[in-house]
Amino acid sequence: MKRRTKILTATALTGTLLTGGTALADARGWWPGPKTVRVMLPEGQTNPSIANGVALGGEVAVYQSSGLGPTALNPSAPAGTPESFTDPALTEGATGVTITEAQALVVLRNIKTNLEAAGLTPADVITMKAYLSNPPGAEIADYAGWNRAYRQYFANIDLKSHEVVPVPMGTSPAKAPLLANNARPARVSTEVASLPVPGWLVEVEVTARYKRR
Repeated sequence: MKRRTKILTATALTGTLLTGGTALADARGWWPGPKTVRVMLPEGQTNPSIANGVALGGEVAVYQSSGLGPTALNPSAPAGTPESFTDPALTEGATGVTITEAQALVVLRNIKTNLEAAGLTPADVITMKAYLSNPPGAEIADYAGWNRAYRQYFANIDLKSHEVVPVPMGTSPAKAPLLANNARPARVSTEVASLPVPGWLVEVEVTARYKRR
C-alpha cells in the first residue's frame, strides 16, 4: 500500500499555527539551511511523542520507505488471522497487550530493518504515516495500543534530562523501551477500512534523512 532526528537542531517556536505579521516575521528566521533538518516540537514538553512539523534544507538527502506491515511470526495462531501477524518473543512476560499493539511492535521492527538496509536507523526518521484497521469486533482503531508500541521505538528519551523514559507494554508496568531513540517524527495516524493483507491491522511508512557527509 503506497499511502499514507536524532539531531534536533531547533526547539519549537510555538505549538499553534503561525499567524499574524509578527509571528510570520519570526517564522522566517526558522528557515533551514541547505543541509539542515529542523524539527518543530510542542512547546513546554520534555518528552513529546511527535513533532509539530519538520523542515528540510534543499540539499538534505532523504529515504522514503514503502508501507510496511507485520510479518506472520506466531505459529500458534491460525494463518491469516490478526494474531498470526505477531511475534510472541516481543511481548514475552507482558500482560494486556492488544493485537494492534503486538502487530505494531513487529511493524516498527520491520521499519528498523528496512532503514538499516538503506544505511539508516530509526533515529533518522523525520516523518511517519500509520494506517490502522479496526481489530475484529471493535468500532474504532486501537490508537492507544498503537501509541504504546510507537513509544517502544520512538520518542522515549527525555529532551531535558537526556535519560531514557520507561514505557509500558500492554498493562504491564513501564520499563526500558525496546529501542532507546530520541527521534520524534512529524506523524499522522489514521483509521482505514482495510489493509492490503488479510489480518493486517497496522501499516506504516516513514521518511528518513541521511546525515551530512
